[in-house]
Amino acid sequence: MEIKETLNIEMLEKLKILEERFNELSEMLIQPDIISDQSKYIKISKEYKDLKTVVDKKNEYENVLANIEEAKEIIKNETDKEMIDLANQELNDAKIKVSTIEDDLRKMLIPKDPDDPKNIVMELRAGTGGDEASIFAGDLFRMYSKYAEKKGWNVNLVDFNEGTAGGYKEIIFEINGEDVYGTMKFESGVHRVQRVPQTETQGRVHTSAATVIVLPEAEEFDVDLNMQDVRIERTTSTGPGGQSVNTTYSAIKLHHEPTGIIVSCQDQKSQHKNLDKALKVLRSRLYELEIKKREEADSAKRNSMVSSGDRSAKIRTYNYPQGRVTDHRINLTLYDLQNIVNGDIDKLVEELKIVQDSELIKNEEI
Repeated sequence: MEIKETLNIEMLEKLKILEERFNELSEMLIQPDIISDQSKYIKISKEYKDLKTVVDKKNEYENVLANIEEAKEIIKNETDKEMIDLANQELNDAKIKVSTIEDDLRKMLIPKDPDDPKNIVMELRAGTGGDEASIFAGDLFRMYSKYAEKKGWNVNLVDFNEGTAGGYKEIIFEINGEDVYGTMKFESGVHRVQRVPQTETQGRVHTSAATVIVLPEAEEFDVDLNMQDVRIERTTSTGPGGQSVNTTYSAIKLHHEPTGIIVSCQDQKSQHKNLDKALKVLRSRLYELEIKKREEADSAKRNSMVSSGDRSAKIRTYNYPQGRVTDHRINLTLYDLQNIVNGDIDKLVEELKIVQDSELIKNEEI
């Protein structure tokens, strides 16, 4: 049965192309050469899973349209009043349902960011505000860690530099899970806190800041990293970590000569594990440079209200005296500060996603 309700022709064509691709992937997944190539099999399986959701929704849509046509036929040809009333009820229910499914399909056809399913590397750095900024960076790390825990994601430290009064001058960590980058990418930017600092004796409200950077974790095939361009420096670790910290050369510092990027990792006692983590961060930072080039060529992304490309942009304020959190990009204020700083940031994330989806639908004219 052909879809012929309110969806536009371009959208119908997209659905047709996606269904053809889904059928093609179904055939590929049973081919021996694909099965034997693990990286290719995983990539194709992921695409298959994503497209199956769209194809299933398309089939559901067609079934509802069939029910509409059937109800119309009964109303037109049936003489029994009870049957006609029943058909009218089914028709009304189906029309409501078809409208909901159309909205779902429009969202599903929004062009996907290929990086959305990736794990991430997050970097938090204290900004203006001295010791209070470091304490705030620590609060943000705790907030994101608790949110990750609620989502069933894993958090792994890479490197950190503790503040003199608590928190962190800088902390770098990985978050691994499902669709992490797609969920967390809106967090990039400058976060401000307004409160009476722990170090303040006069009881005055101060404003401090911390910068959040969210990088999609780059796979080896995403970035052509020539190890001849990387100078590896091995040193002893500093800070907490047990007796072996300062006696073994387990800490790693990578210098990427062409870009000047420097990455350190000292979280693990194993030099090999620290090197692996440092290389992940280096690849992700190099990948970010590629993303920026890509976004420069994409005016829709560059001009998006929720774009996270500018690290210096003030995106959110946490005001403790008023118990509020304000996201300045979408003018959203929530008077739920305590729950938010304890990891309940779903409302913020969802509202940002809604705005992004609305912009993309408008740009694509879906």
